[in-house]
Amino acid sequence: MTPTTGSRPSLSPPVFLASAAGIALWLLLLVGGSTTLSSCSDFNRALKSDSIPYKMEVAEKFYNKGGYDRAIPLLEELILLRRGTADSEKVGYLHAKAFFLMKDYTLGSYYLSNFTKTFPSSQYAEECAFLNAFCFYKNSPNYELDQTDTRTALDQLQLFMIRYPETTLRDSCNTLMDQLRMKLEVKAYHSAEQYFHMRNYQAASIAFQDFMRVYPNSRYREDAMLRILRADHQLAQNSIESRKEERLREAIRAYRNFADAYPQSVNMDDAERLHKELNDALDQLSKNK
Repeated sequence: MTPTTGSRPSLSPPVFLASAAGIALWLLLLVGGSTTLSSCSDFNRALKSDSIPYKMEVAEKFYNKGGYDRAIPLLEELILLRRGTADSEKVGYLHAKAFFLMKDYTLGSYYLSNFTKTFPSSQYAEECAFLNAFCFYKNSPNYELDQTDTRTALDQLQLFMIRYPETTLRDSCNTLMDQLRMKLEVKAYHSAEQYFHMRNYQAASIAFQDFMRVYPNSRYREDAMLRILRADHQLAQNSIESRKEERLREAIRAYRNFADAYPQSVNMDDAERLHKELNDALDQLSKNK
């Protein structure tokens, strides 16, 4: 049988569309590849070139386009080649800031700090001093970990505001410092809490009292005072006879401090229960004498 007209599927449109898509993809790859090859070619030529202006031109081109990994090797050459010249300040600035923009905050801090020491009167000095402090802020870890970078960030931000009292970045500095202080506060609170969970009640009481002295306006103040009461209660109830009366009275003082500070606390029933147990134990101790 001869197939009827129109029964054979038409192949022309799909073939054409596939060919068009293939050509478009090929052109895209060709253009992209050409751009990459061009960038590589510019970079390699600049590295090999003896022309300082050309190196600077290519370094700035990569820097402005976000190609910091390409800009940095060229800028490092230019630091040596332009040392002591009028260009050295800008080269040093671009080099230091490139590390910051790459989010390498450790090397960024090192080079930004060096820049402010080398060019203290530079138009870029204030920016670099702030970014140096900001690098430590970015490197500040979660509160569970060592907080050396957190404390350094606080020191650097405070130093920045002393050096630049008229800075427009003062509000930003204060916001960052508040966040860093909160992290240290949370760290101190949880460190004290660990002693409580380990049932080292004497250490817990001391740690929470230290916390209260350092952070008297903490949002954890109520909980810290209740923890002191609970820790002192446990310590007194399980104390040796020679120290029991003293520790019972210390625990009762902890109750009074809590009750005076938070008379409407949702935890007052628990505090009252502990207070009664302490008074009962003290009365029993007096009867046994």
